[in-house]
Amino acid sequence: MSQYIEKAEKLSMPVISLRDTVAFPDALLNFELTEQGDIRAAKAAAATNGFLLLVTEQPAHLLDRLFEMLSEDEAADAAPRPQPPLMSQLYSVGTIVRIKQMVQTPDKQFRVIFEGCARATLLSIDEGGEFATANILTKTIMLGDPDSLHARAYLHTLMQALQDLSQYLPSGSDEMLHTAAAIRDPGQLADFVAANVLIHTEDKQKVLECYEPYPRVDMVLAMLESEGEILACASDIQRKVHARMARNQKEFYLREQIRVIQDELGDGANAETERYEARIRSLHLNQEIEQKLLKENERLAKTPFGSSEASVITTYLDTVLDLPWHKKTKERLDVSAAQKILDKDHDGLEKVKDRILEYLAVKQLHPELKNQVICLVGAPGVGKTSVAASIARAMKRKYVRVSLGGIRDEADIRGHRKTYLGSMPGRIMAAIGQAGSCNPLILLDEIDKMGQGYQGDPAAALLEVLDAEQNKAFRDHYLEIPFDLSDCLFIATANTLDTVPRPLIDRMEVIEMRSYTKREKINIAKNHLIPKQLNRHGLTRAKLRITDEAVVELIDYYTHEAGVRNLERTIASLIRKAARKMVDEGKKSVRIDAHHIKEYLGCRKLLPEKIDEVDEVGTVNGLAYTELGGDMLKVEVAALEGTGKLELTGSLGDVMQESAKAALSYTRSIASQYGIPTDFYQKKDIHIHVPEGAVPKDGPSAGVTMLTALVSALTGRPVRHDVAMTGEITLRGRVLPIGGLREKTMAAYSAGVKTVLIPADNERDLENIDSLARDNLTFIPCRVADDVLKNALL
Repeated sequence: MSQYIEKAEKLSMPVISLRDTVAFPDALLNFELTEQGDIRAAKAAAATNGFLLLVTEQPAHLLDRLFEMLSEDEAADAAPRPQPPLMSQLYSVGTIVRIKQMVQTPDKQFRVIFEGCARATLLSIDEGGEFATANILTKTIMLGDPDSLHARAYLHTLMQALQDLSQYLPSGSDEMLHTAAAIRDPGQLADFVAANVLIHTEDKQKVLECYEPYPRVDMVLAMLESEGEILACASDIQRKVHARMARNQKEFYLREQIRVIQDELGDGANAETERYEARIRSLHLNQEIEQKLLKENERLAKTPFGSSEASVITTYLDTVLDLPWHKKTKERLDVSAAQKILDKDHDGLEKVKDRILEYLAVKQLHPELKNQVICLVGAPGVGKTSVAASIARAMKRKYVRVSLGGIRDEADIRGHRKTYLGSMPGRIMAAIGQAGSCNPLILLDEIDKMGQGYQGDPAAALLEVLDAEQNKAFRDHYLEIPFDLSDCLFIATANTLDTVPRPLIDRMEVIEMRSYTKREKINIAKNHLIPKQLNRHGLTRAKLRITDEAVVELIDYYTHEAGVRNLERTIASLIRKAARKMVDEGKKSVRIDAHHIKEYLGCRKLLPEKIDEVDEVGTVNGLAYTELGGDMLKVEVAALEGTGKLELTGSLGDVMQESAKAALSYTRSIASQYGIPTDFYQKKDIHIHVPEGAVPKDGPSAGVTMLTALVSALTGRPVRHDVAMTGEITLRGRVLPIGGLREKTMAAYSAGVKTVLIPADNERDLENIDSLARDNLTFIPCRVADDVLKNALL
């Protein structure tokens, strides 16, 4: 009797191609169908008897591989390849399967479970319809006697080989062994082993193409022996890897395999740690820092390669070693050369320039001079940030800007400890690394804009940075080692010191940058702003000339500021409009005078403050200092019949209201001296008003102005219209000194005032005011209120 029973039959059914997967008889297979042709084929099969053919795609042809090796340019120039027919892309033997379940997923795709039925040889494929249809020859060869001695011997041998291999298989293989033990047919067991144990698709396809059971078992046994040798070698590598890994991290499994293989080859030296050690020793750091870095390097050598801890240590060492430990730029100590650069870059700012030149002079005499911390305080636009860059250029120091506006975390200054994920050095050490020098000029911009949050106070962290006794060993939380900041020149900028903590102010030399006078603005516009904007707009002085009168027109009637930012924007707007006019009218050059400004920029935006032309009763010219510079402050007083009420209007602050009350009380004390009824405070309502009511006003310097207006209104004596005054008044009639005299005197000069009454204690400040105001104004020092009234009232 023959040992095989053979059945054959020709059929036609839908076909679906598989990639890197092989379907076997008596085995379940499930996957998602994404191609529309495959989905239509599965639906057609499900609508009939549920049978279709699964065939595995062959590997890429030689022509495909050669085409993939071409460069992008060569591939673009190559002729397009014709798409080969489906028959040539598939293996010749596949598996007839039956659809057990077909479910549509939410993304409109289908997940199908197939059950293998029989092998089939592919005869031809019809691709003309909505899906491919295969003409096949199904052939099944079974054992005539599955319980024969020969069959049981084959079954036992294959089962023993599978058990020997199971020690190298992953967890869960016990269940597979129990399933295999229940199979009583050698051919069916060979298919089961091929489907569940073999790795390579080509090996599985070879088993599928073998129809006869015993040769199929022989083939699987040979493949299992080869797989066993590979898995035994891999297991040996795994055992060595797991012995070396302290925590058996799966994600670094392959990297550890590489390390073990390198050890076996005798090439396991860690070049990275040796490179770090050489860099550390080459820097010649002090013993504390060097020992710290060498200890970190030793930790790196013991850390698993590629682990997160190794990445942290590597980043730390790179950050520390990249710092400019001994790199310094050679300073320019030539005072005259530095002065030329500062004068070229900025007009005015004499205090700042003198301070830097003094530093350079002392540096020549004492080269070890360190710990210079300067704070520039002034209104926006007066050149605080730009002068710092100019100072760095004059001294030939590296310049780096640290913006402190809005920071709320102490770690922004000191850094985060490297134990935190994503930690980094603070802004000070980051600036040192960015400069590439250990003696740069560091600009701490907007130091008054720092906040304070639950993470700490950044202003408190700056105390160590700016302290002369501490910053020579500044410790950043990330670095954890001292770094010398004493060679750095720190320049801080602020608009006001009101929000800067007092301990921080004590560590800085404060230089106040006043607002620019009209003369300084004219020079800045002529020497800096106009050339800069002409160059930016592609013009030259020959093509576009802006006269001095036009610049004065812009300053007086189109801008009102302490600095020159708005002036620069206005000049840029003027140049753009002039450039358009040149293009539209075909002109080669344009000259702009004062009377042309209205044509380009429209009507005047501002009306300058002017004194009255006649002497009035109850109206006095006061002087005020604002962020925008000096300003005229008229005070008006009306004495009305009433019950003694005091009315204060004009958006007056608390201090200014108190000054008004002090002036009223002093007026009562001198009423009889000036012929004022002593009971006026009972029969008169006093109304004090300061015009421009929408503008908030505060400060004590309007005390003498209010007193003069009160006395004028109550006596009926007019006040000289060409006189302005400033000063704080006390209840005893003393005139106290005030601030901002330079700006106030320029405002008085611009308004047409002839005489200015100032406190006697401010007489020493007259040498610091603008020479234009000093030469054209008459100053009368006043020690008491009688001096003010005597020179103001007619």
